[in-house]
Amino acid sequence: MKGFAYILTKYKLYTIISLSVAFALWELIAVFIVGNSFILPSFTQTITSLYNLIVSMEIFADLVISLYHFAIGMFFGIILGIPLGMLMGWFKTVDNFMDPIIELIRPIPPLAWIPFAIVWFGLTHQSAGFIVFIGTFFPILTNTYSGFSSVPKTLVEAAMVLGCTKNKDLLKSVGLPSSFPDIAVGLRVAMGIGWMCLVAAELFGVSKEGLGYKIWWYYYLHRMDNVLSYMIALGLIGLGLNWGFRYIIEKKLLKWMEGTVY
Repeated sequence: MKGFAYILTKYKLYTIISLSVAFALWELIAVFIVGNSFILPSFTQTITSLYNLIVSMEIFADLVISLYHFAIGMFFGIILGIPLGMLMGWFKTVDNFMDPIIELIRPIPPLAWIPFAIVWFGLTHQSAGFIVFIGTFFPILTNTYSGFSSVPKTLVEAAMVLGCTKNKDLLKSVGLPSSFPDIAVGLRVAMGIGWMCLVAAELFGVSKEGLGYKIWWYYYLHRMDNVLSYMIALGLIGLGLNWGFRYIIEKKLLKWMEGTVY
């Protein structure tokens, strides 16, 4: 226990040193080399700007809108991607039928759907959510498919010997528990892609509000310190979402897997 505490303390120390060096270099380069706050605002300018945005509550209003867009896309990505991935991974006929369609659409970048998002939904929250959905759907689908298509045959046979013979029972009792680690990976990847798609969608005008929209808006005002502040906020929120997901899924729901890999 003491050894673990020492390692954790040492890790935190390295983190502080690393970030301090990075911020110092940023400040020195911005002030003494670049010398133009439009090209590169200094660290102190950016932190002051971020503080003002927090105090004025402006950044929180944009955060709520962006999280709403993100939630729309993730919700539909989950409720459509997981069931379809289950069916494709478990039933060969469904896989044969759906695979050509999926593989035709999957390589299309999510941002290519922006014109249709605007035409179908207008400049609305649903439009931004649709772009996030496109970005999240395929990682969830493919990882769910991978999990269900690679369920060990021995597990299925053992369950059938014990009386679990119906497909719905096998899916529930064997397929889903065995595939859940793959589904969790798909969800985590989808969250990262969806967050990037959200910002891109808001930047390109799918929404009139949100963190991405404000980056573009402040660029037009030549307030690059605010642009960097919003970028930092995006990074911190993305980090927080990732940590929260890992804690809930990996530390709680996948706790039974601890110790399976050395």
